[in-house]
Amino acid sequence: MYREAIRIGMVVKSKAGHDSGLLHVIVREEAGFVYIADGKLRKLDNPKKKNPLHLAKTNTVLDITDLTDKKLRTVLRTLSDGTDIAEESD
Repeated sequence: MYREAIRIGMVVKSKAGHDSGLLHVIVREEAGFVYIADGKLRKLDNPKKKNPLHLAKTNTVLDITDLTDKKLRTVLRTLSDGTDIAEESD
């Protein structure tokens, strides 16, 4: 079965840490780690470094070129409230 690799703009759900269960978007990849933001606790200009093994991929990918913290919060809130998101199982 083909699995899409984690990539920039992908919405992910944290599986470990104090932010477990929360949705984030990947804003950068570097040296085997990804940097995630949620627009509230972790802003786009100060993302959190996270091990990709501690993230659950979703089927949602955002265009982050014109994304602001406010837009990101709105999108993630909409996704977490609705059924627009499907988590990929490992």
